[in-house]
Amino acid sequence: MPPVGLITSPDNAQCKAARALHKKRVRYQERRYLVEGLRTVAQALSQDMRLAALFYTPDLTQDPHGSELVEDAAGRGVPCHLVTPQVMATLSDTVTPQGLLAVAEMPAPTLQAAQHADLLLVLDDLRDPGNLGTILRTAQATGVDAVLLTDGCVDAYAPKVVRAGMGAHFLLPLLPDLPWDQIGEAVQGKHCVLADPRDGVLPWELDWRPPLALIVSSEAHGASAAAQALAMQHVRLPMRAEVESLNAAIATAVLLFEAVRQRSA
Repeated sequence: MPPVGLITSPDNAQCKAARALHKKRVRYQERRYLVEGLRTVAQALSQDMRLAALFYTPDLTQDPHGSELVEDAAGRGVPCHLVTPQVMATLSDTVTPQGLLAVAEMPAPTLQAAQHADLLLVLDDLRDPGNLGTILRTAQATGVDAVLLTDGCVDAYAPKVVRAGMGAHFLLPLLPDLPWDQIGEAVQGKHCVLADPRDGVLPWELDWRPPLALIVSSEAHGASAAAQALAMQHVRLPMRAEVESLNAAIATAVLLFEAVRQRSA
């Protein structure tokens, strides 16, 4: 006999509402997104993120850490739903779900906050979820004040991006789907630098200390015309001639850690 309160049907209303958040349109209508896994849910709770719901499987309660997370969420007034592994599989987009998934409230940073930032990251048409999540994690680690994403980027709140971000979404202001005129407003007064695989100064030749906006484009498609127009200077990584470009996440990490080095000195 199943435990009392166990949700056994994927047609349960709460489950259907959570599953709908796999669609970008629904995420932005509801201003909510999915957070999956013990580590990421634990980070959300530790950062006092507002959770609208939490789903967990019976096996999770056998793990002391998992059980503590459910108790913590319930103590904060988060509706916690016990579901079968089969139902959890319909909520998750991973091959082997960890048995814990939450619905988080999406914050709404403003352009004004970006205008007052000291270090901005502008992402130009990045379409790989893993790359974007890794870049967001690196941006949070290196003290980027906000990340602006063009409307050609993969959605920053897509489940795969959130997993790859490893908690960056809870601390890093994100402004997705921005047209270039709004990006232009946000970077006013900042030195705009475009990461370029072939042309520009070397990272240590650039002064990263004044207010600055770093623009990173997709390695597959290159910088858009709008990104080129906004850039005041290009920066490149020293690479052997036979290498066309680096993965965008790796290149961004190298550049941002040079900013950290100079600003720390």
